[in-house]
Amino acid sequence: MLPQEKVKNLIDRHLKLEKELSSGEVDKKKYAEISKEYSDLNSIIQQAKEYLSYEKDTKDLNHIINDKNSDKEMKQFASNELESLRNKFLVNEKKIKLYLLPKDLADSKNAIIEIRAGTGGLEASLFASDLYKMYEKVSQKKKWNIEIISISKSDAGGLKEVIALVRGKNIYSSLKYESGVHRVQRVPDTETQGRVHTSAATVAVLPEAEDLDIKLDEKDLRIDVFRSSGPGGQSVNTTDSAVRITHIPTGIVVSQQDEKSQIRNKEKGMKILKSRIYDFERQKIDQERSQDRKSKIGSGDRSERIRTYNFPQGRVTDHRINLTLHKLEEFMEGEIFDDMIENLSLQAQQDELNKIN
Repeated sequence: MLPQEKVKNLIDRHLKLEKELSSGEVDKKKYAEISKEYSDLNSIIQQAKEYLSYEKDTKDLNHIINDKNSDKEMKQFASNELESLRNKFLVNEKKIKLYLLPKDLADSKNAIIEIRAGTGGLEASLFASDLYKMYEKVSQKKKWNIEIISISKSDAGGLKEVIALVRGKNIYSSLKYESGVHRVQRVPDTETQGRVHTSAATVAVLPEAEDLDIKLDEKDLRIDVFRSSGPGGQSVNTTDSAVRITHIPTGIVVSQQDEKSQIRNKEKGMKILKSRIYDFERQKIDQERSQDRKSKIGSGDRSERIRTYNFPQGRVTDHRINLTLHKLEEFMEGEIFDDMIENLSLQAQQDELNKIN
């Protein structure tokens, strides 16, 4: 059972926030913060009150059941109520525990998504392109804004690499479980024998770092400029507009050459660099916090195979939660993406709950 004091603190906090909001003495910025916390608490406050009254309500019902003066009908009613109360108590306890779980501060952030063709040659680059199109369709349906930061195309409409920024509400919380190796099994268009080939693409999802998150010292950066090059090494620009930024303490390197302007390439490069450093720091803290990071949901390691897309059988399987959806075409159209994310989120929550039970 949860400590009564911890649950009582939620109710006291809710009451305190209510008074602050109605006082009219809170500035605009503080008001927004308090309103958010108050709204979050609103979703759990009734359960908290019921949780605290559980022992008293149980005692009252048991008194009726054990009272010699209670008739048979009354005892049966009390017995049914007791069972219903117990079930409700367990549901309330789980909801409160979920609320009390440590919040990932990055969940509300925008996300930078990086997709790279892995093993499998041309077919891998075509699959990387398909994955990006899938995330584009998901973004359209959810009214998110997706903007390409950097793109490197291959032959036949494939992608060697694409980096994009996805903006909207709670983007990182929706996309963070996409990090890892995505494997595809299908018959390539060039395959005359109808044989199924296996190839892969890697996806990395990083929370977009804001200036408040990462402060970079100029002395920690080495910035090199060079001429942009197109396919086959041909020059696409006669000026040194491409930029390579190295963060010396971590060794993280970002190259950017999509824009004709050196300033724009540097801006884009810095955005990617900050998010990679922010992600690096977060992972380091996570590892220090727990050596057992590889739970069912996985570590987010880019080398970890997380999902298989089997086109001949029309199914998509997430290996972390052993979930198979037999609607691959709909999944690639962004139609049932939420089903997958919801199951991954629920499993992640359950894993966290198991740690505190």
